Amino acid sequence: MSVSTKRELGRQRILDAAREVFAEAGLNGASLRAIAARAGYTPAALYFHFDSREAIYAELLRTSLGELGTAIRAAAIGPAALRDGAMALFDFYAARPQELALGLYLGPGGPAPRGLGEGIDPALNALLLDALAPIRAAAALASAEPDALVAEIFAQAVGLLVLSETRRLRLFGLPARGLMERLLERMP
Repeated sequence: MSVSTKRELGRQRILDAAREVFAEAGLNGASLRAIAARAGYTPAALYFHFDSREAIYAELLRTSLGELGTAIRAAAIGPAALRDGAMALFDFYAARPQELALGLYLGPGGPAPRGLGEGIDPALNALLLDALAPIRAAAALASAEPDALVAEIFAQAVGLLVLSETRRLRLFGLPARGLMERLLERMP
């Protein structure tokens, strides 16, 4: 096995361990020590791969947003691009609730405005907008306010998924996916 392959495998082991630790403790509750222990490394060994806990989190988000963009681009084609792209967004996070929690920086403290810093946040926000670009392109054909339409779709999808994951939608006896489809039927 080459040195670069070993390095990449070690890096992936750290990312896999970090995903678990962040899911359990959130960004603020996770420590490099906990990530290193889960990965089977010493804390110092992590610095050969990442500068900080935030850099690890950012890499997980970059990967997640890239996969989200791929899913949306594959779906948002043809005459139903707006609906299909929006449902791809919904389905991506419905199948990966931990990815949604990661993207919202959710942890034991609950929702709060967070980020990873001025050096990282703009690039991650740009990746999210890039992932949503096919939905926006379809929205531009259907609405005079495409940004508002994309924001509405995004907010609805995230809200329904959070309510579904916390089982609050059981109160109404309605499935999150059905409600998302209902919203899209009423859109232009």
